[in-house]
Parts: sequence; structure tokens; C-alpha cells
Amino acid sequence: MSAILQPGVGDIPGDHYLPATPDTVLWGRSPCEADAAVLRVAAGETVTIDTVSHEGLLPDQGSDPAAFFAGHGVAASAVLDDAREIAARVPRDAASDGPHVLTGPMHVEGAQPGDLLRITVERLVPRVPYGVISNRHGKGALSGELPRGEGNVSVFAAVEERDGALYGTLPAVEGGAHTVAFPLAPFLGTMGVAVAGSERPHSVPPGAHGGNIDINLLVEGAVLYLPVQVEGALAYVGDPHFAQGDGEVALTALEASLRATLRFDVVPRAQALAEFGEVGGPLARAGGYLVPTGLDPDLDEAMRNCVRAALSLLQARYGMAEHLAYAYLSAATDFDISQVVDIVCGVHARIREADFEGIEP
Repeated sequence: MSAILQPGVGDIPGDHYLPATPDTVLWGRSPCEADAAVLRVAAGETVTIDTVSHEGLLPDQGSDPAAFFAGHGVAASAVLDDAREIAARVPRDAASDGPHVLTGPMHVEGAQPGDLLRITVERLVPRVPYGVISNRHGKGALSGELPRGEGNVSVFAAVEERDGALYGTLPAVEGGAHTVAFPLAPFLGTMGVAVAGSERPHSVPPGAHGGNIDINLLVEGAVLYLPVQVEGALAYVGDPHFAQGDGEVALTALEASLRATLRFDVVPRAQALAEFGEVGGPLARAGGYLVPTGLDPDLDEAMRNCVRAALSLLQARYGMAEHLAYAYLSAATDFDISQVVDIVCGVHARIREADFEGIEP
């Protein structure tokens, strides 16, 4: 893969560049209305944003990314300078804050409550050739069962290029020579807008504001729509992944830092209602699918919320009668578990847009 993308190094294609510094990130909390923007952009402009993974920075990993990654054979020059600086200088309450490093917030001109912020993922580039998959006590789908020991388990995964494609690799057996390889599909686990008021939300549970939604369809070319809650939207991103299976069962997937180039547009409320109806939470378009979402601490209720969101979308966008939309969803739509490890569980639907060819939205 390409060289280590230290801050400011390498291709920066956006109209703006936003590095991850102690002045441009929050660690463990998401922005709120009271936070000042670290960047102002016009609607339609692109921003190249450096994101930093929290893996290797956390207290249970020593709070020293250089030492942590050195223990896995990573040279000091291949550890990101911004990761070191954030671990050393950015405040975080380990008892009450989440783990995620979030870059932003960004003020998008013209965005008002009731509008949708449209975030187009134009480019995602790995900044390093390695990442980490962690399982911690009290977390994960099998909390109380795994991990077996008292401490956390952080599995180092190297990235290899094979036939022009990038793969994550894991040992098949501890200390063994054989490896398991899986293709990378980078995406940002967290894309969000600020909530109203003066209280910063915890970075882990997603919500109507987006945040830590962990939808692995949000690769290059995908679009995410978020209901704007404050003037200027105050958008932020983070929790970069190189790969994730639906469910993210161990707690994290392959977490690793990315350089993201995103375009920010504003969909005025009247247009949003005409295209999608009332959007109460994250909505995506990716890979030829419309992707409504459902969120709730209870996975069953998250599923029901996703079905409701999908019904509402089909009725508003295509004029489908409710009973016909319900039948269509049952016959032709997959409902996938986004994740079950973020306090609030997520489900997302994949509605094929091609099925509605010839029906005007």
C-alpha cells in the first residue's frame, strides 16, 4: 500500500483539509450545539479529513501508541504523529467517556434544523498498513463469556497487498505460521451532526444525529443523510474501519486510521420531504440500495424501527400503499444487523432502487 500518511503528507484532494490535532478533535464525546466549529465550509464543498483510530491509544493498551505498536513490530516512523499527540494531550475521562476520536465539528453554510445534511463519501485511504480488533470485558455479543482472561484482547492485524487488492491478515492459530486473509472495505464508523443543547453525547451509542452507526455499506461512493439539529449542522467523523462484518460481534472490527474526502451538501426540508418523507434518523444510499435504519437498545425494537422507517420511506418516495410496501419488504428486502455492541443496537435495510425503475420518486 501507499506510504504512511502522516499529517499533511500525501494526496489531499479536498477543497479544505482538516487534520486531527488537539484543537480539532474530541475524544470520547460527540459535539453539541455549544461547540465552536473548527472549520466552515460552503454547501457542495469537499473536505479531506484525517481520522485517527482509538485502538492503541486507550489506557488498557498503555496510552502510548508508539510503545503499543512497537510491541507488534511496527517501526516508530510508521506510528502516526497525530495519534501520539492525541494520546498525550487530548483530555478524556476514562470512566465516563467513550473511546472514539472524532474530528470536527464542521459548520456547513445554510444547514438549518429540519434540513438533511448529505455526506458523500468520495475517497477513503488507509493511513497505515495495520489495525487492531479488540474484545473487552462487558462488551461484545458474548460479554461475560469472552474474553476468557481478565484483561482485554487486542488482536493486531497487518495489511497486505495481493493481486492489487488490500487484505487484512490474522494468524489462524496463536503463534502459527498460517494466516487468514480477508478483503478490506474501508468506511467511517462514525458520521454525525451535533445535537441541540449544551451537553455532549457519549461517543458510543448512535442516535437520530447519526454518530457511531457502524454501517459497513458506507464505503467510497456511498451517501449518508442526517437530520440537521442545529444551525450549520456541526458535522464530525471518526471511528475509522478497514473492514467490519455486520454485527461487529467482538466489540470492534478492524479499526485503523483513514484519510477521508467527503462532500457536504444541504437538502432543504421541503426537498427532503418530497424525496424521502419525514426522516427521523440516519438514511443512506449505497451500492444501488436505499438504506433506512432502526436504532434501539433492544435489538428486536431496533428491527421494528427499521421496518417502520422502510415503510415510511416507500410510502413517501414511491407512493406505495402501506400493505403493499410491507409485502414488498418481506419478499425482497434484506434487514441486516449493523452492530450489537454500541449500547444502542442498529439494523439497516437494503431496498434495491432498481426494483422501482420507472416509478418517479
